[in-house]
Amino acid sequence: MLQRAASLRTVLLDAADPAALRGAIGRAFVDTFTRYESLFQLLRGEEAYRVKPIPLRHPLIFYFGHTATFFINKLVLAGLLTQRIDPRLESMFAVGVDEMSWDDLDDTHYDWPSVAEVKTYRDKVRETVTALIDRLPAPVDAGWNSPWWVILMGIEHERIHLETSSVLIRQHDLRFVQTHPDWAPCRDSGPAPRNGLVDIPARQFRLGRDRNHPGVYGWDNEFGDHMAQVAAFQAGKYLVSNAEFLDFVQAGGYRDDTLWREEGAAWKRYARAEHPTFWVRDGSGWRLRLLAEEVPMPWDWPVEVNCHEAHAFCAWKARETGLPYRLPTEDEWHAMRLHAGIADAPLPQPAPAQIELDHEASSCPVTRWAHGPLFDVIGNVWQWLETPTYPFPGFDVHPLYDDFTTPTFDGKHNLIKGGSWISCGNEALPGSRYAFRRHFFQHAGFRYVVGEPPAALPATAMYETDKLVSEYCEFHWGASYFDVPNFPKTLADIAVAARQGQPMRTALDVGCATGRATFELARHFDRVTGIDFSARFIAIGHQLAEQGSVRYTLTDEGELVSYHEHTLAEYGLQDVAGKVSFFQGDACNLKPIWTGYDLILAANLIDRLYDPSRFLRDVAHRLNPGGLLLIASPYTWLEEHTPRKDWIGGFKKDGENFTTLDGLHALLDAQFELIALPRDVPFVIRETRRKFQHTVSQVTLWQKR
Repeated sequence: MLQRAASLRTVLLDAADPAALRGAIGRAFVDTFTRYESLFQLLRGEEAYRVKPIPLRHPLIFYFGHTATFFINKLVLAGLLTQRIDPRLESMFAVGVDEMSWDDLDDTHYDWPSVAEVKTYRDKVRETVTALIDRLPAPVDAGWNSPWWVILMGIEHERIHLETSSVLIRQHDLRFVQTHPDWAPCRDSGPAPRNGLVDIPARQFRLGRDRNHPGVYGWDNEFGDHMAQVAAFQAGKYLVSNAEFLDFVQAGGYRDDTLWREEGAAWKRYARAEHPTFWVRDGSGWRLRLLAEEVPMPWDWPVEVNCHEAHAFCAWKARETGLPYRLPTEDEWHAMRLHAGIADAPLPQPAPAQIELDHEASSCPVTRWAHGPLFDVIGNVWQWLETPTYPFPGFDVHPLYDDFTTPTFDGKHNLIKGGSWISCGNEALPGSRYAFRRHFFQHAGFRYVVGEPPAALPATAMYETDKLVSEYCEFHWGASYFDVPNFPKTLADIAVAARQGQPMRTALDVGCATGRATFELARHFDRVTGIDFSARFIAIGHQLAEQGSVRYTLTDEGELVSYHEHTLAEYGLQDVAGKVSFFQGDACNLKPIWTGYDLILAANLIDRLYDPSRFLRDVAHRLNPGGLLLIASPYTWLEEHTPRKDWIGGFKKDGENFTTLDGLHALLDAQFELIALPRDVPFVIRETRRKFQHTVSQVTLWQKR
């Protein structure tokens, strides 16, 4: 049986003894890996892993494998591992469409492996990571740029999925789950308390971690410097209980569209929601769905709803009372947390809250854990906030995980705070910042506040401000400089001209960046897929396909910037938006489903890959017979991108120059024919108003034999 006493708390990085810190990280890895596997013992049989709990998510076999492949993919990317364990699984389980929109279903077919196969893979990952922890130099500094940070990233990532996978298991049909002693729920319940309001005084405070001295592992959005100034307000003494929410249900709250915001009403119609998702009708009464069973409704437990339902309840409460009830902002939640005397640090064990899996594997009565004058400021269930997530000043992405937060800076993801009964490690820290789509179900409820709306909520950036992304927006969608034609369009035109008279059904743009060539190819191809490793880049492609425009800032000089906006309509591309799709992917380890193309475009890609030979050896089977491969590259080999041993050219071989074109022939000639002489195509990237990169890329066209 699982040792429930194992602590899943985040590791303190300021330990004076590097050997002790190594041991703490090693225990955190093993305990988290073991606890995660124990969660899946709640599933009953192979079919339970393959049937989707809800249409908007992958089946659970994906999540069983995903956290293990995350370790290997990140460690390979960081150069800490040189060999993969299973490239097929590490591609299949790497990234995929998760719940981004309630009306965007992922019906992609995957040939999922067996549970036994995934378990064998996980065993190998456990062995590999444990050995790496043992052989790495002891961590004198385990901060942002340390190899140990990558291991901590994998540990905390798995703790996130411990929670999100538990929600999916909770949404699974009961025939697919079974109870387990390691996941026994709370059995306490009694009359629900009458909620009241607690005065929270005005205060000013600073939020944000220091990247140079983090103290604990943190995700990118936690770093920066935010000064909060909060006016006095009142907060609910308790989380909203099932009993308190029942008043809203019985008052017809789900039938009254005037209480729902437009997005929430659309979700309610789609979901046909009439009550909270985890409530189950039982004749004239109710039961509550837990992880693996249904129990008589514990009316004194916190209600679990999505953000739309929480908003509607507050609107109803405001109408009934005439008081300005609403959800708290992020700054107001921290004001409550500070008023309750809760520090941003790991809790003692056992925790004085329903958190860190220190107690039962479920919620509990809202009256159990007092925190100052409030209850459940942390723990029990997450608390929805009014604030859409946004970056603190000084925000920066970690180079090994650039898509942890950036896809959520869209105004559609609201923050949740406080953690739930299963929140462990970083999730349990008050300084953590997690955000989900407003229709999303987590173990989440809410606490209302009464107070005038804040003067201004933090707004998501209307203009893209990431320097590299903005430069590529201009490179793809902006002005031409020094009479050099638009590079992505030029490559698309070359490819289309070479395909004249041949099928043009599907095309793949690998390394698509912000997507101009993807859209240009769609003028002629029936379907075009754009793939890039950077989620920041493909987010621009998604935005253009959905909204038809992109805005960004460019540096002019020093702190001076200029603002730019471009639309698909400017280029006559508005009618092809429905023909393009964008995905995040690793060109050196693409998913097996990306095959059957008439054209593959690889623009300025091969000299930025960590294993270009692998990409080139793999690319032929992704093309249809007679398919075309266009490679464009300036051949600027750098060890920061590609280990010297993996360059395919640009060095002396047997005393003679061996160019990248020589390397391309060596790798491709067996399966391809070079159908045109190489040609040079220039491009210009603007850095500032008076500084530009002027580069020449060599273009080669290869036809599959």
